[in-house]
Amino acid sequence: MPALEQKLKEVFGYDTFRPHQREIAESFLAGRDTLAILPTGAGKSLCYQLPAIVRDGLTVVVSPLIALMKDQVDQLTASGVAATFLNSSLESAEAKKRFARLYAGEYRMLYLAPERLMLPDFLPKLREWGMKALAVDEAHCISEWGHDFRPEYRRLREVRETFAGIPLLALTATATPRVREDIRTQLELRDPEIFIASFNRPNLTYRVIPKAKAAAQVVKYVGDRAGESGIVYAQSRRAAESLAAALRDAGIEAAPYHAGLDAEERSRNQEAFLRDEVQVVCATIAFGMGINKPNVRFVIHADLPKNVESYYQETGRAGRDGLPSECLLLYSRGDVVKYLRFFEEITDLQARREARTQLEKMTHFAEDERCRRVALLGYFGEQWTVENCGACDQCLAPREKWDATTDVQKLLSCIVRLRQKSGFSTGLNHAVEVLTGGKSEKILRWGHDAVSTHGVGSDQPRAYWVDLGRQLLRLGLLEATEDKFATVSVTERGMEVLRDRSPVQLVRPMVVPSRDRGPAGPRKRRPRAGEVECDEGLFEVLRKLRAELARARNVPPYVVFSDATLRHMAREYPRDEVSLLQVPGVGERKLSDYGQVFLAAIGGWLATKPRLGFSKM
Repeated sequence: MPALEQKLKEVFGYDTFRPHQREIAESFLAGRDTLAILPTGAGKSLCYQLPAIVRDGLTVVVSPLIALMKDQVDQLTASGVAATFLNSSLESAEAKKRFARLYAGEYRMLYLAPERLMLPDFLPKLREWGMKALAVDEAHCISEWGHDFRPEYRRLREVRETFAGIPLLALTATATPRVREDIRTQLELRDPEIFIASFNRPNLTYRVIPKAKAAAQVVKYVGDRAGESGIVYAQSRRAAESLAAALRDAGIEAAPYHAGLDAEERSRNQEAFLRDEVQVVCATIAFGMGINKPNVRFVIHADLPKNVESYYQETGRAGRDGLPSECLLLYSRGDVVKYLRFFEEITDLQARREARTQLEKMTHFAEDERCRRVALLGYFGEQWTVENCGACDQCLAPREKWDATTDVQKLLSCIVRLRQKSGFSTGLNHAVEVLTGGKSEKILRWGHDAVSTHGVGSDQPRAYWVDLGRQLLRLGLLEATEDKFATVSVTERGMEVLRDRSPVQLVRPMVVPSRDRGPAGPRKRRPRAGEVECDEGLFEVLRKLRAELARARNVPPYVVFSDATLRHMAREYPRDEVSLLQVPGVGERKLSDYGQVFLAAIGGWLATKPRLGFSKM
C-alpha cells in the first residue's frame, strides 16, 4: 500500500520497512485479525502506528504500563501524530480536556491500560469516539503460561463481543508456541494472519561469567563504559539498592527502581534515566521497567533470572536503536539454590514443578558451552545454524575442550554403585561427597564409605565434580528427578558410555576474568552488527545539542532524535534540508522543528574540522 510507505518516510523518516513490518501493517489495515511475534527492537509499534495514521477513525492501543504509554505518545507527538493516553497519572482537568478532544474526533490513537478499558460504561464511549481498530501490545500478558501474566488481560475478549467487526492486532516480543496458541484463543482471533520473526538480535552481544563479588564486577564494568546508559537487574529490592549505592560511591550516577519505592520516587528515578541524567538504573528482576529508551547500551543481570523468557525480555531492553549493545549475566549456583528454597513455599505442586522446570532451562542456558544464540533461540523453537555468531562469549573465546573420559567413568560408576548399595538414588552433591572421600553422617549410616568408588575422586575439589555432573545432566548421560530431593541416576545412554568406555569430550568450567581485563574480557575493535561508524567528535557535539533541545521541550533526548540518527548525521554531514531529510529518523515534522539548528551545528563543525571518510555500510 503506497500510503504506508509514504507515511513511513513523511512521519517517521525511514525509507524502508524492517522485516515483517509492511506485511503486518497491511494485514491490520486490511481489517484482518493479526498476531505478530517480533523481537524487542524490531519495530512492533510501527505496525499499528502506521495503519492508525492512514485509516479513518480511532485506533485504541492496550498497553500494560503507564510509562510506556507516555513514552510512545511523546514520540508520536514529536513526529506530528495526534495521539493521547488516559490513565491514573492524569489530573482531572487534563483528563477532561482529552475526553473533549476524543469526542471531537481529534485523535488518531488512544493508549489505555486494560483496567481502564474494562471499566463499567467505558466501552460505549469508544463507540462514540469512533473506534475502528484495536491493538494489544505485550499480548503475552494474557497467557498464564507467559512470564508476565496479568489476569485483567483475559477480559479483553469482552471488547471483541462489543466490537465484533473491528480488526485486532496482538503483538509480543516473547512467546513460546504454547503462549502463541493461548493468545490466539484468549483474544478469540478470527482466522488471523500470523507473523513470526527471528528472535535473533544481531546487535546484542551475550556474555556469561561466574559471579564473584557482584558489586565490584558491576562497578568495574560500568566504569569502563563512561557515558553509556545501562540497566542492572537484581533479584531483590535490597540488592538493587545496594548496587545503586556502590555505583554512586564510585562516582557513577545511578538510581534504584523497584516496587518498594513510593510511586513518586520511582517515577522520578525513571524519568532521570530516560533523560540521561542518570547513567544506570538498578531494578529488581520481578519489576518491569516499562521503558522504550532506545540507547540502552548494556544490560547486566547481577542475579540469575527465574526463566529464559524474562532473561530475553530484559536483555531486549538493550540496543533498541539497532546499535551494538552488550548483555552480561553474572552466574552463581548460589542463586539457583535461593530460588529452589523459595519454590518450596509454593503450595500448588504443578506451579512448583513448572517453576523448577523454567529455572532449570535458565540454568542450562547459563552453563551451556554452545553458542548463546543456539541455546537462546532454541528455547523459542528457532534453529540457529551459523557456526560462529561472533557476538557471544562462547564464540568469541570458546572454552577449552578436554578428554574427560576417565573422570566421567568415575562419576557415573559412583552413582551406579550407590544405587546398588542402598536400593535408592541420591543427590549429585552426595555422590560427589562419596567420590571425594567424605565421611558425613549419611555416608557412614548408609555404608557408602564402603563402596569401591569412595575417595577415587579426591584428587579434585568437590566443585570440579559438581560442574562435571551438571555437564553430564545437560548431555543426557545423567537425569535428575523434579521432586524436592532432586536425586540423580544414570540414563540408558550413560550406561552405554560406562559399559563401552566411550570417549567423552567436555569443556573447562567458566573462570572469573582477571581484574585488569574487566568482567567481559578485552574490548577488541571489530565491526559489529548495527555499528554506524561516524565522526565521534561531531557525534558528541550533536548529542549535547540534542540534550539542550530536549530540556527546553521537557522531553527525553531520544524523542528529539535517536543515537542512530545522530550517528548517521555525523557520518553523512548533511548541509541542507534535502540531504538532512535523507538521514534515517528525520521526518518532515522533525525537519521543521529541528532541521536548521542541527544543520547549523554540522556547518559550524566543518568550518574548523575536516570531513572524514568512512567505509561503505
